[in-house]
Amino acid sequence: MTTAVAEFDDLKARRNAIVLAVAQGLFASAVVALVATAGLVGVVLAPSRAWATLPVSTFVLGTMFATIPLALLMGRIGRKPAFLLGAGVGVVASLLSAYAIYGSDFVLFSASTALYGVCQASTGYFRFAAADTASPGFRPKAVSWVLTGGVAAALFGTLIVMQTTNLLSPFTFAGCYVASAVLSALGIVALSFLDLPQPREKDLGYARPLSEIIRQPRLVVAVVCAMVAYGVMNLVMTATPIAMIDCGFAVNDSSWVIQWHVLAMFVPSFFTGALIIRIGVEKIIAIGLVILLAAGIVALLGTGFGNFGIALILLGLGWNFAFIGGTTMLTECYRPSERSKVQAVNDFIVFATVAAASLASGRLLSDLGWSAVNYALFPMAALALLLLFFQSVRLREKRRPT
Repeated sequence: MTTAVAEFDDLKARRNAIVLAVAQGLFASAVVALVATAGLVGVVLAPSRAWATLPVSTFVLGTMFATIPLALLMGRIGRKPAFLLGAGVGVVASLLSAYAIYGSDFVLFSASTALYGVCQASTGYFRFAAADTASPGFRPKAVSWVLTGGVAAALFGTLIVMQTTNLLSPFTFAGCYVASAVLSALGIVALSFLDLPQPREKDLGYARPLSEIIRQPRLVVAVVCAMVAYGVMNLVMTATPIAMIDCGFAVNDSSWVIQWHVLAMFVPSFFTGALIIRIGVEKIIAIGLVILLAAGIVALLGTGFGNFGIALILLGLGWNFAFIGGTTMLTECYRPSERSKVQAVNDFIVFATVAAASLASGRLLSDLGWSAVNYALFPMAALALLLLFFQSVRLREKRRPT
């Protein structure tokens, strides 16, 4: 490849990363609104408080079950049309959520959040779309750039919740979901500016069997680290708004905590890619996992506003390092012809874990309390750290001269 062609490819990759970051910000704002309010809607509509977080869980389950079909669809029609389809589903799902609140229909509300999971699954491939068109040197930054869109979500998603909670009073939170429909519609506009190639994977070279690909120790560690980072983050975040209400805080208090949490999730994306290039992906993942453990410790030290706030900030920062690191490591483990099936398997496993975590979150909080939610993160993060340590030792031994 000539220098001129390489420069052109990275210019296109940068432009696509910016477009995807804008779209990410719009869709993530809708997700922030969902996460901040779905559990509270569940408290009102669910037959039991133990089921209050079910709408968050169905959202994650919808994401999980859509990952593989969407990956296959992208292989057939390309990423851009699939992204636009996912955005359209997001508009419909948001309007259904508002209608379910209007009708006090817990089942329909849970089903509508599951449908929004299809939209979330499509946005989950934004980071891979950015990486696919980037040179190896720009790839970690491309992934990070896309996730910077979450900064806008942290700033505007929470403000949207605050401004629209009683917009359609007496149907509390219905206005939040109407606003989410508008955000998803704007996401369609943003995605129309994407310039993505549509290669046929059979023309990209030989693809190894999936059974051979997943036997790579490095790939296994990448998937486990991303899985744990997302699962632990969702476990604690899902329970936080309800736990804060139980501790006497107002809805706006929990919204501010979620806002700072989401900021911590995405603001580091401005430099996480550069850090990966500078000090290595394994170290970044390890730092992220240690920060997740620190979040659990802070949460266990008390139930004051500061404890909730600092714990959720650390939770977001740890997620950023561990998840971006895991994604970057994963992209090093497959060939272009293998990307659809590997990305699909990775995201299916990640969101299966997130679904289990969100389901467990409501049960743990209801039956055993806030402390139990935080104790549960320690074995998961410790397991990922252990696997990462053995992978690093193995890598050093492999590089050692004989």
